[in-house]
Amino acid sequence: MSEIPANTRPLDGPAPMLKAPPGATDCHIHLYLPGYDAQPGGPKIPELATVENYRQLQRWLSLERVVVTQPNAYQRDNSALLAALDQLGTETARGVAAVTPETPDSDLQAWHDQGIRGTRIMNLPGGAVTNDDMLAVERRIRPLGWHLMVQFNGCQLDDYLDNLKRIEGRYIIDHIGKFMPPVPADDARVDEILRLLDRGNAWFKICAGYEASRTGGPEYADIGAIAQRVIAHAPERIIWGTNWPHVGVPRKQYPNDADQLDVLLRWASPEVRQKILVDNPAVLYGF
Repeated sequence: MSEIPANTRPLDGPAPMLKAPPGATDCHIHLYLPGYDAQPGGPKIPELATVENYRQLQRWLSLERVVVTQPNAYQRDNSALLAALDQLGTETARGVAAVTPETPDSDLQAWHDQGIRGTRIMNLPGGAVTNDDMLAVERRIRPLGWHLMVQFNGCQLDDYLDNLKRIEGRYIIDHIGKFMPPVPADDARVDEILRLLDRGNAWFKICAGYEASRTGGPEYADIGAIAQRVIAHAPERIIWGTNWPHVGVPRKQYPNDADQLDVLLRWASPEVRQKILVDNPAVLYGF
């Protein structure tokens, strides 16, 4: 077992300008716990990101609830995720696991009891479960009321559109559609995302704009234009997350976590921010 260095990422700083409302939910973080190594096929783990580390960040941003997403590093081994949920508790935490078509029903039920409410479909390098298995996985999780968290390069939306339309349960379009490179807000592929939301079972996550933006923070004007259009179209289907600890970018590009919350001041009205941070996650995750 390897010795993974302790976290050196900043966990506090000047308070965000946005005062988070009671029940505010961070719908996308990853945790890397001591004693759990990266699995074959996944990226290395440069530093730990523990429950205690996240609790400090949570206090900085005045967030109360959290959704822990299975990292690519752990591939299909959900052990660290489940251990983290045991520490966090189901009153304020939920999880998104890696599920395959072969995952036993007994595992799914046990994971549900521990707070798992979704499964990750990752169509970018390092993904453990991809579009190839998405519909089979969705059939497995639908009886539990779970959702799919689907990530892809939005510029390649046409490659995934037919399967997205075939999903019968709920699913999330992750990371602001992750258009790499960003496209204009009136692009035909953004039109298609709006039509998917109009079907009634799709959600859209405001998260990690820094990974795709060419204009950069704290404004993220290029990605922000897409986000604002989608938010205006379907405010009842938008959720938000920090994507902490931001392992997808080198430290020199590391974003300010308060800025990740403050983008909502520019992208959404106070009434819509209440939906994004509190009401919508409560519906999707059962808080």
